[in-house]
Amino acid sequence: MLMREFILYSRTGRTDARFDTLKDAGRLDVVYQCILMAIFMSHAIRRDVTFHAILGGPPAPPKELVVEGATLRDVHVDERTWEDLIRNALSGKSHPGIHVRKNSLQQLVKDKSNIFVLEESGESIRTIELGENPVFVLGDQVGLPKKDEEFILRYGKKVSIGSRAYLASSCVGIINYILDQRESFD
Repeated sequence: MLMREFILYSRTGRTDARFDTLKDAGRLDVVYQCILMAIFMSHAIRRDVTFHAILGGPPAPPKELVVEGATLRDVHVDERTWEDLIRNALSGKSHPGIHVRKNSLQQLVKDKSNIFVLEESGESIRTIELGENPVFVLGDQVGLPKKDEEFILRYGKKVSIGSRAYLASSCVGIINYILDQRESFD
């Protein structure tokens, strides 16, 4: 089975479990929305997707939140469930398919290949060859830090889903749709 990965850089996402809501936790609501679009289909979990969020907020950045569709179990799609799952993961409690570790965006990317950075000015995703097991990197509502983007582009290339700026979660959903379409015609 071909895999696909998404890496979201969250500049402000909290790196501990001390928060009341996802929005108040450095916009972890954006991370939650991206998880939904990356991992879930109607009545199913995408077993071929791994989602990474690099959290850059206080008190101990950077941390990597990983959600693996292949091993994810016993979850619902509502925000309250994911608020609890993310809080538990950040406090060191385990759940099948979800874990947190100390890791930076640059270190994560070094271990990957076939990397594509989402940017409006990139090459159209509809016309380029994505190869096997593509990895898509995108920023949160603020975008990727310039130095990180430059570093990542040493390992990958810019790709675009269009000339308009979309919500990060919409980008993930659009990419999944495009990849699903390509697979259905192969």
